Amino acid sequence: MRPAIELSELTKTYGSRRGLAGLTLDVREGEVFGYLGPNGAGKSTTIRLLLNLISPTSGSARVLGMDPRTDAVDLHRRIGYLAGDFVVDGRQRAGECLTFLGNLRGGVPTARIIELADRLELDLNARIKSLSKGNRQKVGLVQAFMHRPELLILDEPTSGLDPLVQQTFLDLVAEARQGGQTVFMSSHIMSEVEAVADRVAIIREGRLVALDTVADLRDRSFLQVRITFGDTVAAGEFATLPGVTDLVVEDATLTCRVDGSPDALIKAAARHTVTGLRAESQDLEELFHSYYTGERERADVA
Repeated sequence: MRPAIELSELTKTYGSRRGLAGLTLDVREGEVFGYLGPNGAGKSTTIRLLLNLISPTSGSARVLGMDPRTDAVDLHRRIGYLAGDFVVDGRQRAGECLTFLGNLRGGVPTARIIELADRLELDLNARIKSLSKGNRQKVGLVQAFMHRPELLILDEPTSGLDPLVQQTFLDLVAEARQGGQTVFMSSHIMSEVEAVADRVAIIREGRLVALDTVADLRDRSFLQVRITFGDTVAAGEFATLPGVTDLVVEDATLTCRVDGSPDALIKAAARHTVTGLRAESQDLEELFHSYYTGERERADVA
């Protein structure tokens, strides 16, 4: 199956500042791809390159098998795009704006616009300049989804949305995947893509530092373990066990961090009387930040 997006050594510099540094990755057709990183990591730069809004310094990109630079007009007809700073004419009513944008794409049934607006609780009669940031974002979401494009490119799509509408958005993404559409979703919030993404890329300072499924990223997280024994134990018995770090033993209580399988620790603990055991996995949000801060910096590519 042909990738929906193919990036090879894609680089973009702004004078002395680097936006992207040799980015290589593929996005498969029909998958939801989470593109994660903090503000300034290079997410929006990547998207602008995919849409030919800016030109690369070096490297190449293919989108739906096409060159974003030479095939931009044809390509844009097949894409639904939500910019991180979605802006339209504030004098129009929301419904008028969406009908106009739909006509530019060859026409979108009014029923489709109304359906999406109702699900997102968007007032189509309101003038855009009177809308809050969250409601303007709803207009952006409707225009991205309404023509059922082959590829959705969404830059920080839930910015300004309340939690209930965020869930509706995630439902729309899941439905798009079920319909065979590809979704490339940029965000700095791990939790909002966890429920729907097939794979996740984490970008840091313009470089890819992780690319994997959410499940495999979770497998790389660590456990924080606390074991209470019936009597005192010696720290030396546990200090050299595989994966065990940050070990502290105080009387009959042991706390430590475990990377990978806790099997060796559990077997060692079983030689004593265990009166309590608590193991908490690292939150995926913490895992994301650990990649950003460099604690786990490495280029693991699936």
